[in-house]
Amino acid sequence: MILPLSELFQPERRVLIAGAGGGFDVYCGLPLALSIVAAGGFVVLGNLSFTRVAQCGGERISDAAWRVDRQAAELPYFPEKWLCEWLGRQGLELPVYAFDRVGVAPIADAYRAVITTHAIDRVVLVDGGTDSLIFGDEPGLGTVCEDAVSLVAADIATGGQAILAAIGFGIDHFHGVSHHSFLENVSRMIRRNGFLGSFSLPTDTRESRALLDLIEYANQRQPLHMSIVVNSLAAALRGEFGDYHTTSRTTGTELFINPLMLQLWCFRVHAVVREMIYGDALRDTKTAHEAQAVIDAHREEVSVRPRRPVPL
Repeated sequence: MILPLSELFQPERRVLIAGAGGGFDVYCGLPLALSIVAAGGFVVLGNLSFTRVAQCGGERISDAAWRVDRQAAELPYFPEKWLCEWLGRQGLELPVYAFDRVGVAPIADAYRAVITTHAIDRVVLVDGGTDSLIFGDEPGLGTVCEDAVSLVAADIATGGQAILAAIGFGIDHFHGVSHHSFLENVSRMIRRNGFLGSFSLPTDTRESRALLDLIEYANQRQPLHMSIVVNSLAAALRGEFGDYHTTSRTTGTELFINPLMLQLWCFRVHAVVREMIYGDALRDTKTAHEAQAVIDAHREEVSVRPRRPVPL
C-alpha cells in the first residue's frame, strides 16, 4: 500500500511547505517537515501572514514575500518569528518565509520566488482545519478567502502540481463550517481523482512531540492571542475529548475535540481549484479586498446547500 505523500520522503527532495490559511497554519506542517528532513530531503517553510510583514526587517524576495529569522522585528503577532526561534533552539536552520495578506497574483509571484531561490521541486500547502476544501456553495465558508487565495496561487505557480494537506477535522465548527459538506466535498474529490488519501498523525513520535513543544513555545511568546486551531490540535494529540478549552478565546462556545482532528486529508490542489465557483475569477486579484469581493459576488449568485448534521 502506498501512503499519501510518500513521494516526499525521498533523499534530495526539495519541498516548500506553506501555511494556506494564515495565522499558525504553517505549524501544522512541522511533523511533515521533520519527516522529510529525516529522510534526507530539504524543506523550506512559508506562511500567509497576518502580521505586518513589511516591518519585520527581513530580506524581501518579491513584492509579497519576506524571509524571516530569529532576528526579525519583535511584532506583537508574529507566528513565523516564533517558529524561527523554536527551530533555532532545536538546531534546525530551515528557511522561513512570510507572505503578505494580498491577492492571488502577488502570492503566486511569491511562491515562484521561493521555488526559484531554493530549487523547490514539490509544494505542499497545509491547512489547520478543513475550510481549504470549500467550493463556495456550502452553508458556512469559514475563513475561506486566505485559503482560496493560497490554493489558486499555488496552482498557478506550480503548473497544477501542488498538494494540499488539511488537518483538524472538526476545528472549523467554531467558524461555522459544515463537516457534512466537507465530507461531501471529499467524495467529489474522489470522483474527480483529486483525493490522495488520508492518514493519522501518530501521537507518540518525535514529530508529534515536537509539534506540541512548538505550540507551547508559541503560547508563551504570544499568551494574549493563543491560536484556537493549533491548540485544538494539541489537545487532540494529548487525548483530550469533547468540550475542552485551552484558550479563553473560545469561552462561551462549545468545542468538540476528537481523534479525527489528527487526520491529514490530502488532495491535488488543481482538482480543488477546479471545483471552486470563484477559482477562475480569483486568478488576477491583487489585494485581499479584491479576493474577498470576488468570493462575496459569487456567493450571492449560488444556490447554497442546506446545513445538515453528519448522521452518525
